[in-house]
Amino acid sequence: MTTTRTTPRTTTRTAPRRAERRSFFADASLSSFVAALIAIVVSYSGPIMIVLTAASAGHLTPAQTTSWLWALSIGAGLSSIVLSVWTRVPVIAGWSTPGAALLVTSIAQYSYPAAIGAFVVSALAITLIGFSGVFGRLMALVPDAVVSAMLAGVLFSFGVEAFRAFGDGPAVTAAVLLGYIVTKRFSARYAVLAALALGVLASALSGGLRVSGLGVELASPLWTTPAFDLAAVIGIGVPLFAVTMASQNAPGLAVLRASGHRADDRLLVGGTGLASLAMAPFGGHAVNLAAITAAICTGEEAHPDAKKRYPAGVFCGLLYLVVGVFGATLLGVFTALPKELVAAIAGVALLGALMSGLAGAMALPEYREPALVTFLVTASGMSLFGIGSAFWGLVFGLIAHLVLTVGRRAPGRRARSRSRR
Repeated sequence: MTTTRTTPRTTTRTAPRRAERRSFFADASLSSFVAALIAIVVSYSGPIMIVLTAASAGHLTPAQTTSWLWALSIGAGLSSIVLSVWTRVPVIAGWSTPGAALLVTSIAQYSYPAAIGAFVVSALAITLIGFSGVFGRLMALVPDAVVSAMLAGVLFSFGVEAFRAFGDGPAVTAAVLLGYIVTKRFSARYAVLAALALGVLASALSGGLRVSGLGVELASPLWTTPAFDLAAVIGIGVPLFAVTMASQNAPGLAVLRASGHRADDRLLVGGTGLASLAMAPFGGHAVNLAAITAAICTGEEAHPDAKKRYPAGVFCGLLYLVVGVFGATLLGVFTALPKELVAAIAGVALLGALMSGLAGAMALPEYREPALVTFLVTASGMSLFGIGSAFWGLVFGLIAHLVLTVGRRAPGRRARSRSRR
């Protein structure tokens, strides 16, 4: 009796451990790497330029600017790797784009050490709120249809820009779109890869790639001791905390949720908050959950099996680290890509997530109007109090949901109750 009882126990304990050790290499795929690569291209060819604009507005030295880029890349990379492996969910971290836009107009008003001190205060607040679970409980109150509509609204402009790019570069855009559609007919997993390859080839043939004059250069992090100035905390720290939570972490959690992934919000928000706290003295203003680039890595294009998409988060993190180490070198490569190529690739890579968002938003009749409100507000690009449209889409959609549906029985329930009478 003793032997038969102990043997199964030993088996059930050791087997999962062995599976976990082999799981990443077994689950990793070319499609998940391509999804991560496109996410990195989108990150460094667009949003990072706002960071550079903020650095210029703050009159930062080249060493301080390089350190800022290093801090954001390393913080996002480590967060993506650790959280993806830990949760087995494709967690894509990034930096606060609206936070960087906020700094364009405010960082010059304070000393650089005071700005660093404000970054620290904001990161500490995000960490505490994240680990407390309050933020996750608030997000859980939002219906799935509203979340899906918010996702569709965020991605709508990227789908439109993929076709608007015809005006700037018809040959490159046509190559991307045709490569995607034709390959999708035979292999959905490699459609984005084919689109990327053909788009780069078309850009090279048309002379759109500008990679001359690039040299290898390692980034050097620069420590700045924070100075805690009340004016800087109020002028930078408080708004940075607000826009990062509302415009980045809220949509980031919503993208995971709309893609069918359930992750621990305490771990994700709190974990990226800790990364922000660690990177703040080196210039990183905020590391947080990504939304748009996350949508590239959380859909079927990364892998048909949702359980095998987390390697995309790991690959994304590794690419972040490479860019962080080589700093200006790889940044120059990404910024050398033609805008029409980036727009077209981002558009086709997000088509699957956009379709899923629209389908989820309109799935249930009783939620369609709140979902439509959410979609329109989010897609409008409106901004109030420095907070972007994704957050306000959730707010307006939730208000519409409360007014239109709470306390009212669904039509099916009313019909059933009448038939019983």
